[in-house]
Amino acid sequence: MDAAALPVCPAGMDPVEWRLRLELAACYRLFDWMGWTTLIYNHISVRVPAPEPQFLINHFGLHYTEVTARNLLKIDVEGRKLDPSPHPVNAAGFVIHSAIHAARDDAHCIAHTHTTAGMAVACKASGLRHDNFNSALLHGQVAYHDFEGVTTDAAEKPRLVASIGAKPILILRNHGLLVAAASVPEAFGLMATLEKACEVQLATDSLAGPTLAIGADVLAAIPAQNAAVAKASSRPGQMVFDACLRRAGIRYADLA
Repeated sequence: MDAAALPVCPAGMDPVEWRLRLELAACYRLFDWMGWTTLIYNHISVRVPAPEPQFLINHFGLHYTEVTARNLLKIDVEGRKLDPSPHPVNAAGFVIHSAIHAARDDAHCIAHTHTTAGMAVACKASGLRHDNFNSALLHGQVAYHDFEGVTTDAAEKPRLVASIGAKPILILRNHGLLVAAASVPEAFGLMATLEKACEVQLATDSLAGPTLAIGADVLAAIPAQNAAVAKASSRPGQMVFDACLRRAGIRYADLA
């Protein structure tokens, strides 16, 4: 993020929070550009520096293309607004996010989608098979959580936390996809890999004949191979995030 290209930080706001607001607003626009939105539903949340856990999230009722750095809501771990705002919070939608944010210090950014491909894979008993290039990259990183209906009950939180454990990906059975990452760009890159893995699985399942399996020895070697590729960037996901912003014509200057 080029500081010279950023809109001026509002008076009284922490500069780190302002940068996170801009980055998160850009991510919402990218999710729409990628086709990962479902009307006004779903969320991407990010933790901001504060003595007590605080998060930024879209306010309920906006399409992702309407999210800006200023209209993001700052909330606590229970989804209560911390700044004056007339806009509502989808408290039910934050149940999943709040559970994982509270339990995982490394989960700075959490994104949840209801794409057709993601939901289709979530509905299959076999879940995500690690038999295509993208899904192979995610081998050993995927957890599952059984469907309990619309996520409005706080009593489900400990079960969500137990289901995801320390993994970065949670497939919500019969529901959708979720990623938990250390930054907004990393969450975007991880979701891109996961969504493509689901899309390819749908495509292969539509074709006649058996699907080729990937050997266990190959899958076991992939994390080290992937780590070598990741060294090209000091911040995981940053290069692909920036490239997609350029391709989509999304500018931080337009997101204030």
